[in-house]
Amino acid sequence: MSNTASTSEPVVGGNAGVAAPTPDVTGATGGGRASGAKGPTAPDGRKRRRRAAWGVMSTREKVLRYVLLVVVLFITIGPFLWQLSTSLKGTGEDIYTANPSFIPSQPTFGNYLRVADAIPVFGYIGNSLVVAAIDVVGNIVFATLAGFALARLQWRFRKLVLGLFLATLVLPGEATIISQFVTIKDIGLADSLVGVALPGMIAALNVLLMFNAFRQIPEEIDQAAVMDGANAVQRLRYIAFPAVQGTIAVIAIFSFIGAWDDFLWPLIVLQSPDKLTLTVGLQYLQGTFATDQRMIAAGTMIAFIPIAVIFSVLQRFFFKGVEEGGVKG
Repeated sequence: MSNTASTSEPVVGGNAGVAAPTPDVTGATGGGRASGAKGPTAPDGRKRRRRAAWGVMSTREKVLRYVLLVVVLFITIGPFLWQLSTSLKGTGEDIYTANPSFIPSQPTFGNYLRVADAIPVFGYIGNSLVVAAIDVVGNIVFATLAGFALARLQWRFRKLVLGLFLATLVLPGEATIISQFVTIKDIGLADSLVGVALPGMIAALNVLLMFNAFRQIPEEIDQAAVMDGANAVQRLRYIAFPAVQGTIAVIAIFSFIGAWDDFLWPLIVLQSPDKLTLTVGLQYLQGTFATDQRMIAAGTMIAFIPIAVIFSVLQRFFFKGVEEGGVKG
């Protein structure tokens, strides 16, 4: 009987008596080297796969994107820049030539001064600012209250009212403009700036925007506030309102642009020349027998300046409101 214990090698593949191949320094087996596999291998003997970096664009994709951006920029900004160029061209420069120049050869601000001499442009600007201010404040207050009531309060016919707001978006404004004028005339607000601003003080789209913003607030926050004894006004002031400031900025910008650029409704309501808004008053620059496109372009730039200022001030809140989707804290 032998005292030496015999040891056996591990069996590979179920075949007894076959020794396991010796691994190399990289971890690949001898059989793997014999098969001619190329490329880096993992420590466990598996071949590594090259992974493409996520979000990395090729040069061709970058060139294509920049070309598309330039085309879109030219389409959107091109007409505005051309109006600006026309407003700065002097009277001695021909703007009706077959090959007009983009850069004025005789730049001047005299066209803007001529606009102020032809019409009371500052009075029209003041009237437009009054109408825009009423609409902005009205939409911020009433759209916020209506959106909060639809999103966070429980009451009868809530879904029916929400459906009515959605239904009003289907009708174009021209379909109800006659009934609006009759209503404004019956309450004695015809030929007044309040009558111009009243129909735009609350827009269905703004109510739906606020409804969607308030709906993003988690229900647990409201429930905790109710358990602490907060009423609806306190929940709106301390919880809901700070969470939707970006959306309020969006509503303010949309309301201001809508009131400032509106032409048809002020044209119907207003009759007195001294109460005209800027968009309606600028039509006096186009005479019956003579039209100076330089003055019209200058008037267009004057009407554009307040919109640019408002958007520049509120752009940070505007983009915050566009991507606003929840409560940050």
